[in-house]
Amino acid sequence: MIRLPGPDGGVREYSPRTEPLVLTTAGALTSRTVFSAAHVVADPYADTSPDSPAAVDWDATLAFRRHLWSQGLGVAEAMDTAQRGMGLDWSGAAELIRRSAAEARSVGGLIACGVGTDQLTGPAGLAEVRKAYEEQLALVEETGSQAILMASRALAAAASGPEDYLDLYGHLLRQASEPVILHWLGPMFDPALEGYWGSADLDAATETFLDVIKAHPDKVDGIKVSLLDARREVELRRRLPEGVRCYTGDDFHYPELIAGDEQGFSHALLGIFDPLAPLAADAVRTLDTGDVAGFRATLDPTVALSRHLFQTPTRFYKTGVVLLAWLAGHQDHFTMVGGLQSARSLPHLARAYELADGLGLFPDPALAEARMRSLLTVYGVPR
Repeated sequence: MIRLPGPDGGVREYSPRTEPLVLTTAGALTSRTVFSAAHVVADPYADTSPDSPAAVDWDATLAFRRHLWSQGLGVAEAMDTAQRGMGLDWSGAAELIRRSAAEARSVGGLIACGVGTDQLTGPAGLAEVRKAYEEQLALVEETGSQAILMASRALAAAASGPEDYLDLYGHLLRQASEPVILHWLGPMFDPALEGYWGSADLDAATETFLDVIKAHPDKVDGIKVSLLDARREVELRRRLPEGVRCYTGDDFHYPELIAGDEQGFSHALLGIFDPLAPLAADAVRTLDTGDVAGFRATLDPTVALSRHLFQTPTRFYKTGVVLLAWLAGHQDHFTMVGGLQSARSLPHLARAYELADGLGLFPDPALAEARMRSLLTVYGVPR
């Protein structure tokens, strides 16, 4: 038994699993395109502070990407899961993109990389925002990766209305050499993105978003929607021009959205698939056979863990993601760039361990238990 602290201040006993979950499917994914947004592994020996540039353990970071590719998933690189704007600045993100793109080429892995404006550190006008986007788009395209046009804090601050979004995104899409993925990240993930697409009214914002896509359907591979609103995503994907895909970013409703309905389905680009990679890939391979019930039976039980990791304040979900990577043996420590390992409480982390263990996510349950015990000891939890 292991003693885990709860949100009420008490301690409860939990009996960990003794065997990992055994998955039986293998091979490439065929019915859905699935990306996992991937976290970065910090260098625990670096003498840094939360205000310092990120110190990254590149070997461990790239090894984790090889793990995702080995499962059949694509890697969505330098997204918010990698702590863009929350510990990883543009200089670090650019290096991450270069290294991951080279690694993807060496193993034949699918990769798409985030393009933003986070090199802007203060107030900026629309011309500066456009130039920042152009710089990042050029770097991503030089690496041979697909571009994901991320939502920009600087654009949200500089834009005066929908017309500014239409103009700027139109310019970028005309300039892009290959079709891109447009990313709509809601304010629950980043409060600075409130009112994106020119309105705090989501219906009005949706119309502007669709106008951007309809004006350049040949330059939009798909959209990545992270609004945690399944109904809105379904309505939006039904209105997309033919050939434009919807990649769900909904970490609360992903099983039903990926499974789809008689009118279509969503592909996936999800942060929760970082810790769920083996289970997620197994579920999609089941779906590839046409077995929707089997897909849901595998993936539905994971939603409780995802909802826990992404609970308010949602932007701190990365802490739970990195905890689970450490417990699963993908890295040797629970340290994050920017010191973000402190962003969640011990009861939150304990519940994340319990839920992940219950799903059989840890390849070595004994190692996960030993590491969780060491964390509890640091926090002063009695054995």
